[in-house]
Amino acid sequence: MKLFTPDGEELMNVSSLEQDGNVLLIKGKIMGHMPMKAHLRPEEARGLFKIANWRTLFFLLTLLFRSDSSSGDQ
Repeated sequence: MKLFTPDGEELMNVSSLEQDGNVLLIKGKIMGHMPMKAHLRPEEARGLFKIANWRTLFFLLTLLFRSDSSSGDQ
């Protein structure tokens, strides 16, 4: 999974998500070169519901089912 800046540059490439005890371990590279590992704790994952409204959460759900032809276009 890749995350991009608004101008289309690759910001982060997430290569794996793994359970590590009671946290989610996220592995990848930042800006294509710098390896990184991050832990997502349960309380931080629940924070999604504090910063996103229902409209945004619905958009995220529908984003999963969109075709690849629209990726990168806004």
